[in-house]
Amino acid sequence: MTSPNKFILVMFLIFTTWILPHVISTRVLQPLSSNTHEKWMAQFGKSYKDAQEKEKRFQIFKNNVEFIEYFNADGDKPFNLSINHFADLTSEEFKASLNGKKKLHNEKETSSFRYHNVTSVPDSMDWRKRGAVTPIKDQGTCGSCWAFSAVAAMESIHQITTGELLSLSEQELVDCVKGKHTAGCDGGYMEDAFEFIAGKGGIASEVYYPYKETDESCKVKKEKQAAEIKGYEKVPSNSEKELLKAAANQPVSVYIDSGSSTFQFYSGGIYTGKCGTDVDHAVVVVGYGVSHDGTKYWLVKNSWGTEWGEKGYMRLKRDIGSKKGLCGIAISPSYPVA
Repeated sequence: MTSPNKFILVMFLIFTTWILPHVISTRVLQPLSSNTHEKWMAQFGKSYKDAQEKEKRFQIFKNNVEFIEYFNADGDKPFNLSINHFADLTSEEFKASLNGKKKLHNEKETSSFRYHNVTSVPDSMDWRKRGAVTPIKDQGTCGSCWAFSAVAAMESIHQITTGELLSLSEQELVDCVKGKHTAGCDGGYMEDAFEFIAGKGGIASEVYYPYKETDESCKVKKEKQAAEIKGYEKVPSNSEKELLKAAANQPVSVYIDSGSSTFQFYSGGIYTGKCGTDVDHAVVVVGYGVSHDGTKYWLVKNSWGTEWGEKGYMRLKRDIGSKKGLCGIAISPSYPVA
């Protein structure tokens, strides 16, 4: 006769091996009601032009929610996803609306890299804790990530060198920077922004020249400059080691590939998702660190509002064994020089 303890053990194994996964799967596959979409619309202030568009968005929303729930239920990744304000967009629409509708990779190089001879860096760095990072901003549906990245790096170096933390104007860059590959809300390069600021003698504050989430005519006035730089330098390409040297001394603008759905709905943890190196988005490395389990990461400031990621930030796995880094983060970093 089977003892009670053995019987309980057998039943437990049956439950955990066969029944529990079925329960999880059943929860994930529960039909999503339109009421859930309505609540999401109210939460994020969404509206659509007609019933047809609303139904289309609901179907996309439903597919995205299912993807997010499946991913989180799987539980085998060191990061999670969540339903955010991008949940009614396909990955293609998401990329087109936020990342300037084109891939980014500036081939410009500069002759100097001031941190080349750095031999020792701290084990971790968080420029937020040193008062050198302004609050998270939101570029909206304008493909102005390049301007937000350049301004964030500018804000930080201004604080590091003067002790004053100012919110500077992305809109001035969107309106006024004109380059071969830089066109306001249709995307651009941080390097063009740095050259513009250095050439003009500075950049206005956000209070004086507020963000409008659209292209407007250039209203720059030289006497209204709030911060200035002498120029910029490039971190040697394809080297996380060199990027680390720079990030230990100041926040650094970088290009990354943000095209995957896991990136779109990232909500926390150390990101190790599948992403390529066709860089299409600009962000800022504002530090780095090591998790409790020994995983190295970059601390990245984004410009998609606080509803995305870890209140607007991402921890991206560092030292992955590829010269380009995860999502191409080491391909073409640059930083302003005060």
